[in-house]
Amino acid sequence: MKEKSMQEHTVRYRPDRSKPEPRMSDMAQNMSEDEVMRRAADDPDMPDILAPDFWDHAEIVSPASKNQITLRLDAELLDWFKAGGKGYQTRINAVLRSYVKAQKKAAE
Repeated sequence: MKEKSMQEHTVRYRPDRSKPEPRMSDMAQNMSEDEVMRRAADDPDMPDILAPDFWDHAEIVSPASKNQITLRLDAELLDWFKAGGKGYQTRINAVLRSYVKAQKKAAE
C-alpha cells in the first residue's frame, strides 16, 4: 500500500476589491474630537488600553533603517510567514531580532 504524501495547503482570503470601501457616515464625519472620545469611552467593547496621561510621557522613536538584501529561505518557512498575511517580512525581521537578542543575553 502506497503512502500518500501529506501536503499542507494554505488558504488565503482577500477582500473583494471590486466593492468600494464603506464610507464614514456624514454624522461621524461631523463629530467633534470630544464627541468621538466620549462615545469611545461609553463603548463597553472599547478596551482601556492607554492611561489618561499616556501621551504626556510618550516619546517619538524613529524606526531603525533596514537594508534590502536577497535571502534564500526554505519554501515551507516562507509559506508559513506569508500565510500570516501582510507584513510577513517584518515578522521575519522580528523573529531574527529576537534570536539575536537571546544569543547576546546568553553570551553575557
